[in-house]
Amino acid sequence: MELLTTNNVWMMICTALVFFMHMGFSLLEIGLTRQKNTLNVLFKNIFIITVGLLLYYIVGFNLMYPSEFNGFIAWPDFGIGLGDMQNAYTNADGSAYGDGGYTYWTDFLFQGMFAATAATIVSGAVAERIKIGPFMIFVILYVGIIYPIAGSWKWGKGFLDQMETPFYDFAGSTLVHSVGGWAALVAVYLLGARIGKFKNGKPQVIYGHSIPLATSGVLILWLGWFGFNGGSVLSANPELTSITLVTTCLAAASGGVFAAMTSSFLYKNLDLTMFLNGILGGLVAITAGADIMSPGNAIVIGSLAGVFIVFGIALIDKLKLDDPVGAIAVHLICGLWGTLAVGIFGELAGWNQFLSQLIGIGSYALICVISSFIIIFTLKKTVGIRVSELEELEGLDIHEHGMSAYPDFRMNDH
Repeated sequence: MELLTTNNVWMMICTALVFFMHMGFSLLEIGLTRQKNTLNVLFKNIFIITVGLLLYYIVGFNLMYPSEFNGFIAWPDFGIGLGDMQNAYTNADGSAYGDGGYTYWTDFLFQGMFAATAATIVSGAVAERIKIGPFMIFVILYVGIIYPIAGSWKWGKGFLDQMETPFYDFAGSTLVHSVGGWAALVAVYLLGARIGKFKNGKPQVIYGHSIPLATSGVLILWLGWFGFNGGSVLSANPELTSITLVTTCLAAASGGVFAAMTSSFLYKNLDLTMFLNGILGGLVAITAGADIMSPGNAIVIGSLAGVFIVFGIALIDKLKLDDPVGAIAVHLICGLWGTLAVGIFGELAGWNQFLSQLIGIGSYALICVISSFIIIFTLKKTVGIRVSELEELEGLDIHEHGMSAYPDFRMNDH
């Protein structure tokens, strides 16, 4: 019981750290967008965490971790504490829940925090021009249904976990980050660019209103990743948690440094926003294999992620897609890289593992692209997903919420 208590306390601390990441996402997104849309961005982030947790209680948890299913989708019980898991410490067959590492309730709360993160990724990519109502509908469907079904394929012991060489994703480079990244890509494509983003086919810089807030957000996210990856060990095992946090931090540091160096070489300036996104890219990339990589592996994975960030953001601009916070490059491109890196570096490196990683990536690409396209395209053709030109120019805070985030401070940020 003493070991269970220690493990469970560590898991609850990690749950709190992952919850704190929503503060980081909020500050990053408002910092990289304009003052006139601050309240709108914050509203979306608060909606995601509150409704996301309720949806995970109603259907998501049991849909993602079914007691029995065909490996692709299960008909879930509703609510938690129902079905086969009546006791916080034991399964229906009397075996220890979570191998005796944590309780049923802790498991629900920890996994629930992950579920909300996927939609937060989309929030930043579609900032400053999406209608709040359709976005809320998307969150309900994507977080409530699509994310847990996709998650069950690996973490719920589905078909990707049952392959001869199982697909591996330790803490969610694919299951969380690319699930959000694919949806962000589809949403940005269907939504269109912000007014003024492209002139004569060339991308224009639309400055965010507070780089200090964005920087604070990234540092908070880095701190939260101690829970995101550290909690995914699912115990307080000293050796595993320690190496996981070491690889996580080294990948973040190298990602930031190499993004800054690459950006400086290409564009002849010291771009802090690229530095910040490089840190996040390193964190996303190491997440798939943080527990099985050496410190040296982590530095290589993070460094390449930092390089990919710079070229990824340039590619997004070249495709005339508008992603105000760089979410697609960070979460999708670096999520894919980190997932493939499991087959290249670390304990599982090998051709069979690399193929399994490719199968996993392809599977998640299919479900995420198809489902998000159906949801968003349907909303676009029925209720519409984009605010009017006047609303976009004057700001979503006033038109969608009837107030300003900074009522005593006025600035022309059109």
